[in-house]
Amino acid sequence: MALSNIALSSRALLKLGADTIASFDEGTAEAEVAANLYPSTRDALLSAHPWSFASAQTSLPLLALAPVADFAYAFQLPSDFLRALSAGPTGRGRGITYRIIEARLHADADDVVLSYIFRPSEIDFPPFFDQALITRLAAEFCIPLTESTSRAESLYKLAEAEFRRAKMIDSQQDTPGRIEDFSLLEVRR
Repeated sequence: MALSNIALSSRALLKLGADTIASFDEGTAEAEVAANLYPSTRDALLSAHPWSFASAQTSLPLLALAPVADFAYAFQLPSDFLRALSAGPTGRGRGITYRIIEARLHADADDVVLSYIFRPSEIDFPPFFDQALITRLAAEFCIPLTESTSRAESLYKLAEAEFRRAKMIDSQQDTPGRIEDFSLLEVRR
C-alpha cells in the first residue's frame, strides 16, 4: 500500500505513542515537528544508499558558461537530484572524471550521462523503505515530542537495523557486482 508523506509521518508518531496528524498545517506540536523534520529526514535516507527505486540516468544539458578551472564543461543537474552515483559518455553511465560544484557537474567530456539518486514521490517508495523511513522518523521526532533521550537512543538503534534490512532487500534486486579489468584474472585465461 502506497503511503503519503502525512501517512508516513503519522505512523512514525504512532510508534512514539503520539497523536497522528491529518496535515502538516494543523497547528499541533506533532504536525509542526513532522513538517520541519520530515523533508530532511526523507532526503537524508534517500541519499544514504543507491536505492534501485530512486536511481535514474539522464543526459545532462550543457551550460554555456564554462568552469573557471580544472574542467572544460559545466552541466545542469536535474531538479530532483540528491546525489551523484557516476557519470559517463553517451551510452554509458560511468567512466568520466567529474566534480559537482555549485549545483553543476563539471567534466572534460562535452556530453555526459549522469547516474544519480533522485527524490521519488512517496507513493513510489517500496514497503521496505517505508518501514526504514517510519522508524527513522520516529527516532527524529522522539526528543522534540517526548524529551526522552533514552527512548530516542533505542529508536535510533532500531532505525539503523531497519536501514540495514532495507539496504539488504534493495541490493538483492540487482546483478551481483563483478571484477572488471583485473590483470590477475587475465593471466589465468
